[in-house]
Amino acid sequence: MQTRFDVVVIGGGPAGATAALLLAQAGWSVALIEKTPFPRKKVCGEFLSATNFPLLQRLGVAGAFQELAGPEIRQVGLFARDSILLAAMPHAANVFGGWGRALGREHLDTLLLERAGEAGAHIWQPWAATELVKEEEKHVCKIVSKETDEVRFLRSPIVVTAHGSWEPGTLPTQRKRQPSSRADLLGFKAHFRECDLPSGLMPLLAFLGGYGGMVHTDHDRVSLSCCIKQEQLQRIRERLPGVRAPEGVLAHIRTECRGVNQALTNARLDGLWLSAGPIQPGIRFRAGGGIFAIGNAAGEAHPVIAEGISMAMQSAWVLCDLLIPRRREVLSGNAIAEISHDYVAAWRKGFAGRIRIAAVLAQLILRPAAGRISLPIVKLFPEILTLGARMSGKVAQIVPQS
Repeated sequence: MQTRFDVVVIGGGPAGATAALLLAQAGWSVALIEKTPFPRKKVCGEFLSATNFPLLQRLGVAGAFQELAGPEIRQVGLFARDSILLAAMPHAANVFGGWGRALGREHLDTLLLERAGEAGAHIWQPWAATELVKEEEKHVCKIVSKETDEVRFLRSPIVVTAHGSWEPGTLPTQRKRQPSSRADLLGFKAHFRECDLPSGLMPLLAFLGGYGGMVHTDHDRVSLSCCIKQEQLQRIRERLPGVRAPEGVLAHIRTECRGVNQALTNARLDGLWLSAGPIQPGIRFRAGGGIFAIGNAAGEAHPVIAEGISMAMQSAWVLCDLLIPRRREVLSGNAIAEISHDYVAAWRKGFAGRIRIAAVLAQLILRPAAGRISLPIVKLFPEILTLGARMSGKVAQIVPQS
């Protein structure tokens, strides 16, 4: 079995699968390592901005995405206390349709990974990358089968880390386990059917100790995802003893947001609640020595702006757009330092601003005093919601039309 590749990609989510697919389409020999069997659900808002459509076309999945995804999202909103505020979603000019849509991760991730395999990428799944070391001019990645404990060593001059940021690990690019903090943000997500949320509306949910969002996604479902401070979750548990954490969080949100309570009046839970975290917003990317981080491994915005999947896939494109034209130089080791420098600059230009804006918005919501001041202003000028969506990257054209 082949163990030498042009590139090893660690992580098969939207970022990793996009990178593997783009490189395989360009003729690179690609190994992609994913530790979890697909399809699998994840805590995620599921929304993709319209500006991703040119990338979906390049990946060869635009048609399948359109067939599976939920309705076009033409309105943004804010559900906070008794307020239900609506505004127009900014339209992405020169992009097919011009409106974003949502698709469950169990469908999106599977679609991208299968397409990467069809393009020639070697998929190691379910295998976990446990070690990454440099030997002469090659990186050596130790992988272990999650089913049989079989061990393999994959060698390549380039490694792309797309393992996310939530889970600690043993790789030098993964974070180490940190002590729990009261300020940690924990993520929860569920799907609902027969929900009264207007089609085409994606509201931001602002509640004491956290924030969230709702959106119509595939198969007539509505996704509700949220982040909540651990200290607020503890207060909920004390107030509702014996109630499971997800149900307690939902009860808290329904009490805090009239819009959510109305939307879920006749709804029923579809499947199980998911939980994860703590989330790790911020810039942390590594680019050097032939190791390139993409997706949340490079940097993560607060989910308040609903740009996580878009940024993950777009960051993969930014990197591959630099690697592919210089394949011969890259594989000989002559252009890696230059490309690393260019990737850092391009990544910062495309994504650092979104991360900073998301941090500001999150703090406005998470601090009660700031919320009391800002909510009356948004009531007077709901167009602020449209401006916020624009500033968060909903019309930022990272991938040009082909």
